[in-house]
Amino acid sequence: MATCFWLRSCGARRLGSTFPGCRLHPRAGGLVPAPGPAPGPAQLRAYAGGLAGLSAALLRTDSFVGGRWLPAAATFPVQDPASGAVLGMVADCGVSEARAAVRAAYEAFCSWREVSAKGKPLKEAHGEILYSAFFLEWFSEEARRVYGDIIYTPAKDKRALVLKQPVGVAAVITPWNFPSAMITRKVGAALAAGCTVVVKPAEDTPFSALALAELASQAGIPPGVYNVIPCSRKNAKEVGEAICTDPLVSKISFTGSTTTGKILLHHAANSVKRVSMELGGLAPFIVFDSANVDQAVAGALASKFRNTGQTCVCSNRFLVQRGIHDAFVKAFAEAMKKNLHVGNGFEEGTTQGPLINEKAVEKVEKQVNDAVSKGATIVTGGKRHHLGKNFFEPTLLSNVTQDMLCTHEETFGPLAPVIKFDTEEEAIAIANATDVGLAGYFYSQDPAQIWRVAEQLEVGMVGVNEGLISSVECPFGGVKQSGLGREGSKYGIDEYLELKYVCYGGL
Repeated sequence: MATCFWLRSCGARRLGSTFPGCRLHPRAGGLVPAPGPAPGPAQLRAYAGGLAGLSAALLRTDSFVGGRWLPAAATFPVQDPASGAVLGMVADCGVSEARAAVRAAYEAFCSWREVSAKGKPLKEAHGEILYSAFFLEWFSEEARRVYGDIIYTPAKDKRALVLKQPVGVAAVITPWNFPSAMITRKVGAALAAGCTVVVKPAEDTPFSALALAELASQAGIPPGVYNVIPCSRKNAKEVGEAICTDPLVSKISFTGSTTTGKILLHHAANSVKRVSMELGGLAPFIVFDSANVDQAVAGALASKFRNTGQTCVCSNRFLVQRGIHDAFVKAFAEAMKKNLHVGNGFEEGTTQGPLINEKAVEKVEKQVNDAVSKGATIVTGGKRHHLGKNFFEPTLLSNVTQDMLCTHEETFGPLAPVIKFDTEEEAIAIANATDVGLAGYFYSQDPAQIWRVAEQLEVGMVGVNEGLISSVECPFGGVKQSGLGREGSKYGIDEYLELKYVCYGGL
């Protein structure tokens, strides 16, 4: 679960020793703050050594620039959203550190671009998320398949060639919900293309980016090729602007909100930088009368409640045809009660952890209250969970209408609102009535309908009778205001390559 940040992703299932500055909570199964100062780097590494299978060397708190670990003048706390424990104090980089990282990346680019494309994925990732490692494996292999073209022209004494070359330094800005995979999906492609990178991770989850820096160093990645500049929420705006407007940066890759993406696009426009962006979504999940109810419910659970509803491709609106509506809602509610277990991410059996912070909980709460005030019915859940301020009950709403916030505002939480519809045309119209289009899902057993709906949904990715669609081999991205470009797949590396036409005459 992303709520346990990198510690969970590295396979730390249980706490093996007491963390200096914190104590074990017997019921929550995690850490809670203890009196005294926040833990320092040495204490963090000592604690990491007590976690099952976790190398203490991977837990870093300084920035990583030009192959060196560099402290900043200030630090900021990183907290466990389940318990509120301070996991560590991380370097709070500013504009000067950001510009230094860009310079280091630019200097490294001059030599990295010439390195042979033959390579292999990192093998020392200590229990790293398989998904993250797969991106490194995929793009290390794609590096050898960056092909150009030879074009024959009418002129007998000329030949035309098309070369593919790395764009240069890439600024990579990543979110908190998949703190490792979002980095490797971008950085794997960039490095394979011959680019160098400056990574600004989310302030909630910097440890993953810093652990990857340590792994990159161990794997022999040259200094300056992979740089990390963590910073607090207070400094995020100016640091983001600094790296995105720096003339040495040629490419910006961002995953996050549509609002922030638009700001970064303005920054990129001033110097006409290449951009790729994976922004917000409002994914529809359509269940037609011909659907297999059990399959649709299983897909709905997977699509909606993965990572406690905190993914950009999570289903946000459930559109269910009238003939199957009641059976689906009943089965969905039963499946939620049976399969969704709220708890601390370190506990065995937990499927639903906390939301990232209390602001996220307030958003879900606001949407539920708004829907109920306008006539929606709470089938199950509907309120904060007793475990703590960052927990919310998995919630199912029926009798939902299109004037409710939950149907046109991305939730990013464990809320499933169900809208009843009558015709296929009506469902398509509702699904497309938004200015974003990342992912969409639908369940049907009608082959002709499957083709029609798949082609008419205005999204970049479609799941047909399937609730989980992400794969390293397939292109990830959206249309409308859900972003630009694609990540993963054989197309992902093209985002970091420029085409150069060469006319060879006098033959």
